[in-house]
Amino acid sequence: MTDSPEFLPTSGEQRTVLFVAFPDMGLLDLTGPQTVFWAASKALVEQGLPGYLRHTVSLDGGLVQTAEGVALQTSPIAAFSRVRVDTVIVPGSPDIEDVLARSEQLVGWLRRKAKAARRTASVCSGTFLLAQAGLLHGKRAATHWAMCDRLRERFPSIEIDRDALFVREGSVWTSAGVSAGIDLALALVEADHGRDVAMKVARELVVFLKRPGGQSQFSELLRSQTRDTAAFDELHLWLAGNLGRDDLTVETMAARASMSPRNFARVYKQKTGRTPAKAVEVLRLEAARRLLEESKRNVDQIARMCGFGNEERMRVTFQRNLSTSPRDYRKRFAT
Repeated sequence: MTDSPEFLPTSGEQRTVLFVAFPDMGLLDLTGPQTVFWAASKALVEQGLPGYLRHTVSLDGGLVQTAEGVALQTSPIAAFSRVRVDTVIVPGSPDIEDVLARSEQLVGWLRRKAKAARRTASVCSGTFLLAQAGLLHGKRAATHWAMCDRLRERFPSIEIDRDALFVREGSVWTSAGVSAGIDLALALVEADHGRDVAMKVARELVVFLKRPGGQSQFSELLRSQTRDTAAFDELHLWLAGNLGRDDLTVETMAARASMSPRNFARVYKQKTGRTPAKAVEVLRLEAARRLLEESKRNVDQIARMCGFGNEERMRVTFQRNLSTSPRDYRKRFAT
């Protein structure tokens, strides 16, 4: 199912958003997007437009305890059986395997509701719940970087995008880890009401919620250090300081690692889960994001500094990984 006119609210109609709660869910997975839609509603009302009708729901209603120990008051999902729901947002859980084992009824509801709602979205490991409901078969999806392998093993038909903050496949949206749900929610608001409203929300939330160091779900250098990649730590640090070079080939990196090119390419992919070329791309992307957020250099300068060569090549990389252009990224996230 894709967005189509019959699923769009009529002029002046409020959009109903359901935030789905369940025991041991991640608190920020839910409250991050909730805060975005709250701020968007406030911005819309100030313009004389209808805001979002926002409801936190669970199977039976009542208090639901998050993994962090905070209990949230919810309404029963049955109360919305006759309500025209625009958007359903599903959080994840640090114990998603245990959640899946006891969520047959919730998964069944998600499967049915996705057919009636205009769009369905997940945050972090909430992707597992959408996958269990059959909503991601043969589609591209994102989840927390640490859960990509588990998602691939459990649902091999899904094309997992390890680097995107969020992915849209028709009416189904998925996002990366935890606070990436904020980026996802901003994108949903922008799809509904345009860039000006989304930017107003982003500017307000930046004061309280923006992470130091940018919008990446996880620093690529830090990510590399969490894996069994000690042999490549020095190489990664060298790459980070030499991204502007145009000779970051397998041969160059293999020489830095004191390995043959063929053996280096094989071992690097085995240890890190990505090819050397992809590693260079994501390190360049991270560096470019940081410069777009924090520096006043023009976009073409940043493209050259980070090794993309020119703005067009950097734009293609941003579109492929972040579904936005460098200039639009700067407009939204520049400090």
